[in-house]
Amino acid sequence: MKIFKRISALALALVLALSLVACGGTKNDTQPDEKLEEITFVLDWTPNTNHTGLYVALEKGYFKDAGLDVKVVQPPEDGAEMLVASGRAQFGVSFQDYLAAAYTGETPLDITAVAALIQHNTSGIVSRKGEGMDSPKGMEGHKYATWDLPVEKATLRQVIEKDGGDFSKVELIPSTVTDEVSALQSKSVDAIWIFYGWAGIACQIAGLETDYFAFKDIDPVFDFYTPVVIANNQFLAEKPETAKAFMEALAHGYRDAVEDPEGAAQILMNASPELKDSADLVVESQKYLAKEYISDAARWGEFDATRWGNFFTWLNDNGLVETPLDPTTGFTNDFLPAA
Repeated sequence: MKIFKRISALALALVLALSLVACGGTKNDTQPDEKLEEITFVLDWTPNTNHTGLYVALEKGYFKDAGLDVKVVQPPEDGAEMLVASGRAQFGVSFQDYLAAAYTGETPLDITAVAALIQHNTSGIVSRKGEGMDSPKGMEGHKYATWDLPVEKATLRQVIEKDGGDFSKVELIPSTVTDEVSALQSKSVDAIWIFYGWAGIACQIAGLETDYFAFKDIDPVFDFYTPVVIANNQFLAEKPETAKAFMEALAHGYRDAVEDPEGAAQILMNASPELKDSADLVVESQKYLAKEYISDAARWGEFDATRWGNFFTWLNDNGLVETPLDPTTGFTNDFLPAA
């Protein structure tokens, strides 16, 4: 589960003062060719299998072939959204629910989602197998690790009530779980919100038998886009052809990751050697996500306007944003390569 953020002017000033630190080793870590246009891409977190297509495109020279020198950087404390909005990065990784917060208030951020990294929401609730939490109603009487956020509680309430359960009977345990396997094994909590492509796979590798249900399977309104590629709006307006060239190279990298997940996993670990300590997890996660990057879409990155709008409408209806959102705002398919 991710945390909604409120963006402040002071935070923006701090971000503008940050120096950027490049992540991982790639072919483009050398001095850039003067003929290549520099592009900065900011991650949402440390490198992981959500990002593999980016590293494949770097390793295979797709960006260089497009005339681009791409630098990958870690996010500042306030996230990729601030860095991209400031113009210090042209592209980055965000999430539709984060963008909802970024687009509301007095000073909406000047960013747009330009591609879906993963086509469907792969998050849901994991619990120890056989304890009755294979459906939302079964969470009654059990301990759930919560971030104590309005959007989180509203989501849980809706899926539990839709399943005929009583949300008030769930014991909410304030906790920022970072190791889901240990938390479940120790029985400090009974249920955790996870992204299955990483934490769910980690449970499998650890031999921990679990039950799991995905939010999108309970209510399609929760099949929102997470994560997504965002871009700076001024950059998109001033350099649309450069943006399209970047997106074509990135899409090529993700298509390769779909075709050869094990090879793509190795490229990711070569770029971020710290991941080699979890090589089994990286490879199995990559195999899982290879089926999810494009899934049933016509092409990698495609947004479905109805799905996007349904989630923003739900946020509006539940009073979960500072000011109402236009359900059609915040995304575009215009910079994606043709299918």
